[in-house]
Amino acid sequence: MRSLVLLVLLACLACAPTAHGASRLVIRGAGFGHGIGMSQYGAYGLSLQGVSYRDILARYYTGTTLAKLDATPDVRVLLQGSRRTLRVRGVVAAGDRELDPDTTYTVTRGGDGLLLRDGDRELLTSAPPMRLAAPGEEAFVLGGVSVPGVRDGRYRGALEVRPGSGGGVNAINALDLETYVRGVVSAESPSAWPAEQLKAQAIAARTYAITSRAGSLSDGFDQYADVRSQVYRGVDAERPSTDAAVSATRSEVVTFAGKPVTTFFFSTSGGHTESVENSFVGSAPRPWLKGVKDPYDNLSPKHRWGPIRMTDRQATARLRGLVRGRFKSIKVLRRGASPRIVYAEVVGTGGRTRVTGPQLRRAFGLFDTWAYFTTVTTAVRKPKAPAPPAIVPPSTTDPAPGGGGVAPPAQVRAAAVGRSVIAGTITPARRGAWVALQRRVGGRWVTAVSALVRDGGRYAVRAPGAGVYRVRYGDGVVGPDVRVR
Repeated sequence: MRSLVLLVLLACLACAPTAHGASRLVIRGAGFGHGIGMSQYGAYGLSLQGVSYRDILARYYTGTTLAKLDATPDVRVLLQGSRRTLRVRGVVAAGDRELDPDTTYTVTRGGDGLLLRDGDRELLTSAPPMRLAAPGEEAFVLGGVSVPGVRDGRYRGALEVRPGSGGGVNAINALDLETYVRGVVSAESPSAWPAEQLKAQAIAARTYAITSRAGSLSDGFDQYADVRSQVYRGVDAERPSTDAAVSATRSEVVTFAGKPVTTFFFSTSGGHTESVENSFVGSAPRPWLKGVKDPYDNLSPKHRWGPIRMTDRQATARLRGLVRGRFKSIKVLRRGASPRIVYAEVVGTGGRTRVTGPQLRRAFGLFDTWAYFTTVTTAVRKPKAPAPPAIVPPSTTDPAPGGGGVAPPAQVRAAAVGRSVIAGTITPARRGAWVALQRRVGGRWVTAVSALVRDGGRYAVRAPGAGVYRVRYGDGVVGPDVRVR
């Protein structure tokens, strides 16, 4: 069989070259997020196995222990940034001035400070920040009337208003840490998940809040209300199950060498988390943020994803500023503790550009940097000499051979003598792996002929006859469609 395949390939090498074949980039990957710290789906899987929240946290944050805070600090969360007009209802005081909780008030920039209005009536002008208080444990409503692009929300604590950029104002929710965590847990993990996962999420959120700061001191806030920090939805996120998880772990935080440490978390690991320096490229290593195996993450719908397919023109457009000339391929230079990309090269017709995994993720809009990039070029060529028989699977419904070198079915018969050869390159590809030539028949693809990949990822195979063809390599890597006449 091997000698027969070799004869097919040697005959195909006698084909006259074409100017430029069609090209396709195929991207496959795993995971969702930055890959650092606790995988939320992994923690979910562990909790289903009966693992406690303490052991879940110890698994993802290497060498850490749990401890309790001596006091409950306040957290300041940016809810809305640089709004021309801020609308709020449910507040009872602005400084020493009493307000009606049933009235919707507006706050704007005015003069040298901030201006509070009730409709057209000016009530108060004050230097920033202006603090608007809700009664006791009640919530205020931000966006008390319909505002385009602004989601109404209910929040406990106080509303602090500060000047924003461009003449607008910033809405900042000032509240105690435990109340803040109540507004985070179900926004980050489904409230129906097991209690041990929700407890782990509560502690990770609490620890992250006291060890990170998104804004500067002059900005007046610590955290964003979205994924730039962690998702916070106030009262709308409070659920009995998540409130119970917060209460059961009250004041507990993750510590390393006796101090609270930053507890990054994310959705899906793909089966292995990543060391911080390999995901936040250029950051210093942290002993508690090392990549670890995550065997129960496979419940996530993003455990494996792809294939994503695009033409070389589309890839060139996505990589604007990162590709020299027209896109050819991506060469991975270094992967991390997991297969996440740390460094790679974008190969173009005009040269190579060194990039990081996060740069590729942003450019292509990928779920994660755990990604594999395969470029397939395909051209139809006219042979100079007749070709001997090719290897053909015994049934047109046989699956395409895998890229791992698994041989196609052993039955061999003579293929119809075609007039053309389909040839090209697969980058990257392993020499000696199988590539399948598939023909479109009745709206589906069936394998017609198989051949071996040669040095440099080259392949060449005789088309059995006229029709529309593509090549398939490995799992989900298919080239562009070409027509043989």
